Amino acid sequence: MLYRLTKIVSAPFLHLLWPTRVTGAEHVPGSGPAILASNHLSVLDSTFLPLVLPRQVRFVAKAEYFTGNPVTAAWMRATGQVPIDRQSPTAAQDMLDAAAQVLKDGELFGIYPEGTRSPDGRLYRGKIGVAWLALATGAPVVPVAMSGTDAVLPIGSSVPRLGKVGIRIGKPLTFTGSHTDARDRRRVTDEIMDAIQALSGQERAPGYAPSRSKDN
Repeated sequence: MLYRLTKIVSAPFLHLLWPTRVTGAEHVPGSGPAILASNHLSVLDSTFLPLVLPRQVRFVAKAEYFTGNPVTAAWMRATGQVPIDRQSPTAAQDMLDAAAQVLKDGELFGIYPEGTRSPDGRLYRGKIGVAWLALATGAPVVPVAMSGTDAVLPIGSSVPRLGKVGIRIGKPLTFTGSHTDARDRRRVTDEIMDAIQALSGQERAPGYAPSRSKDN
């Protein structure tokens, strides 16, 4: 109820300031679990994507967001985000376990396979967590391409600018293989990144994106 109320109140305001063009929304399953695997250009990606879909999308977020700024904490709780302690030595597996539970509950889970925001607009190599999740749960992967969010809120900026946002959603992908097999995880991850690139048209970077300690 709180999520729907938050969406009803905020969606018209956001669309007015940042007109959002969505294509392929029909590819998101109307029920049951699915993984929304997206490129990552801005911290606003996790705001715009859920607001254009009828179903709730859950992401993991740093635990600090739930205990710091009261407005941010309230937003995180209202939108159903999952807190993760990123300083924990088991943070990566904790994130995957939390995501797997979201999918087992029949919900949508959003993930950024690059692991962090692109520093230059290129699409970086995907990390294998998305493949582990897809193979371990059997949930379909829906590729997503965000555009324009990096112009609305570039890295290093704190005040959003006016601009247009684009969201392209591809057909669901299903995979076979074992989540315990490193070759299967790499193969599936690369196929997911290929699907994202086909939607986004981004130039491919040869390696992983440089990590950012303040990234969401």
